[in-house]
Amino acid sequence: MRAWMTAVALVMAVPVAGCSDSQPAKPATIPLTIKAPDKTHAFTVEVARTPEEQAKGLMFRTSLPENGGMLFPFEKPRFGSFWMKNTLIPLDMFFIRADGSIDRIAENTIPESLEPVVSGGEVTAVLELAGGTATRLGIDENAIVTWQDK
Repeated sequence: MRAWMTAVALVMAVPVAGCSDSQPAKPATIPLTIKAPDKTHAFTVEVARTPEEQAKGLMFRTSLPENGGMLFPFEKPRFGSFWMKNTLIPLDMFFIRADGSIDRIAENTIPESLEPVVSGGEVTAVLELAGGTATRLGIDENAIVTWQDK
């Protein structure tokens, strides 16, 4: 009898556990600025710090806020290489050196492409913004990127 009651309790518990509405939490957000020669632009970006957050990145998103994006900080400078697998929107990727200068901007990357998008040299972070942001705001490799916890 006791085994039967335990089995019923387990069967009843499974559907409840499977019906959770909880979504994985989005990464924390921080303020970030890009200082171009003629203007400073403010953004609020998510920070992908953990390997899991960095692996997922902006996959499966269908839009980004105009002043939003995602920052991928690295522990040590390295060559950056990203792809667009399962990324549904075009992105501008800013490859950022340790001093905040921009190594390279890859504009309007192709959604769902498996072709690597790489930096030109070693970088300490990559910033992803909505595709077309660099052109729309006049941001080029002469700009400086800073964020609060840098």
